[in-house]
Amino acid sequence: MSDPRTRALRPVPDTEPQLVFRTIHGYRRAFRIAGSGPAVLLLHGIGDNSSTWSEIIPHLAENHTVIAPDLLGHGRSDKPRADYSVAAYANGVRDLLSVLGIDTVTVVGHSLGGGVAMQFAYQFPQMVERLVLVSTGGVTKDVHPLLRLVSVPVVNEMLKLLRVPGAMTAVRAAGAVVARIHGSPLRPGAMLHDTPDLVRVLGDLPDPTAYEAYLRTLRSVVDWRGQVVTMLDRSYLTENLPVQVIWGAQDSVIPVAHAHLAHSAMPGSRLEIFADAGHFPFRDEPIRFLSVLEDFLASTTPLEFDADRWRTLLIDGVGEADITGSPETRMAVLGAMGSDERSAT
Repeated sequence: MSDPRTRALRPVPDTEPQLVFRTIHGYRRAFRIAGSGPAVLLLHGIGDNSSTWSEIIPHLAENHTVIAPDLLGHGRSDKPRADYSVAAYANGVRDLLSVLGIDTVTVVGHSLGGGVAMQFAYQFPQMVERLVLVSTGGVTKDVHPLLRLVSVPVVNEMLKLLRVPGAMTAVRAAGAVVARIHGSPLRPGAMLHDTPDLVRVLGDLPDPTAYEAYLRTLRSVVDWRGQVVTMLDRSYLTENLPVQVIWGAQDSVIPVAHAHLAHSAMPGSRLEIFADAGHFPFRDEPIRFLSVLEDFLASTTPLEFDADRWRTLLIDGVGEADITGSPETRMAVLGAMGSDERSAT
């Protein structure tokens, strides 16, 4: 059986994305753009960049305008000493879309980009037509032990050694040791599934400014206990918004249990689990990922924002009746929402 990561997707002529630059607030923002039609925004994860979507963009661009930015501090975008919180990233996304003259989008966010996508939908609900969350951050605390370790101020200095020959092997070994110490909610055999991609991301830090931007971003969302931001307390606001959740069952960075929590907390959302994929399902299984995404786009109606309905949702808040799923999942969602350690934005 062929490896889905090496199988060729269908030929797509004349839809290769261009890498474009715009200066906003004095900082250069890089982004890939291709196609025409309704806009789809692709947001990458921490330490990654827009090239992570390279297999997906040309196919989406057949029927859509696809915008994939390098978030500030990542890729070819500038890396200033700045605010790298999910709220600041959401503001940056709004500014880029405004510069491009795009009023509404379907937002697809992976990992950190999923947290940014949720924050963007919360801050600028009038701009979001649909929401796709891919192995997203910001659900509850669990996260890869290596990221917890790197967030510790003294330990994170080890990142500077990643370019030393043999360092990547040491990082893999350290991640496995820490995982055994802390225990793991992951399926047997899943622990090291994502190590190559995780090490790829860590190893792509090319200079001190990229290194500092990565650490500032990481510390805004992760500490030694795990993730520090949750979207569960505001998930009820997606009541009328088409939402698709996609996760890999072998995800060793953010456990697949988070997919069920997010799905339970968002009324009417769709859930798709890729049994053999890890934290990067769009890289592990690009054909299936594209099929799920295209079906979601074709079978749902873009949300038209209703300010009165939004106000009513905020006033009424969330109740137990708004949470679906098994009793265990519902209790887990309520427990995560009630935690005194969660951080609201």
